[in-house]
Amino acid sequence: MKIFPAIDLIDKKVVRLSQGDYSKKTLYSDDPLSVARSFIADGATHLHVVDLDGAKAGSPVNFEVIKNLKSLDMFVEVGGGIRDMQKIEAYQKIGVDRVILGTVAIKNFDFVVEAVKEFKDMIAVGVDAKNERVATHGWQEVSDTDSFEFCKKLYDAGVTSVIYTDIATDGMLKGTNLSAFKRLSEIKGLKVTASGGISSVDEIRQLKQMGIWGAILGKALYEKKLCLAEAVKEEE
Repeated sequence: MKIFPAIDLIDKKVVRLSQGDYSKKTLYSDDPLSVARSFIADGATHLHVVDLDGAKAGSPVNFEVIKNLKSLDMFVEVGGGIRDMQKIEAYQKIGVDRVILGTVAIKNFDFVVEAVKEFKDMIAVGVDAKNERVATHGWQEVSDTDSFEFCKKLYDAGVTSVIYTDIATDGMLKGTNLSAFKRLSEIKGLKVTASGGISSVDEIRQLKQMGIWGAILGKALYEKKLCLAEAVKEEE
């Protein structure tokens, strides 16, 4: 399993939202690079970055911050407002290891298919679920698409990696939706990264036992509910 501490960006600052609500924003640092370095000091080798401004705007906003983060020796995946080939190429040029397509996967599925053909394993899709339906536009809208069926459709179309977030648990520090990840683990061959509410090493172990490929840690780290150094010991 891979452990991804998360940096969510608004106005070049590190924040966390509760249940994806932009009005429920907590500021943790105005120095994302320093935060990333602290993750490295705790043994992290992977980093999950979300440009929340970009997710809302439909185009990357915090590109320079992300470029600086990629200067560190980490595997960096980035999401938020990536909705055309040019933006994927721009991130590829600065060395980003993986880009996460979100809203565009629902709005223009053919684009995802083309992106996978062009960029292969650099493409992951973020599936954000609210009541098991896929949410889009920075979680501002909820579609009629079943989130589990959509993950299977993505895999059948050539997508190898999905980041699945249960919005109801995200940022609430009450645990993640283990039953949802158990269902996703049944899509054999799909690399699933769990996101949303993970708040204990025991949960990480349970996800690992299911065969979940990765885990994103956010608010639990910032609120000192979970020790990153302990979490990364669970990596394989």
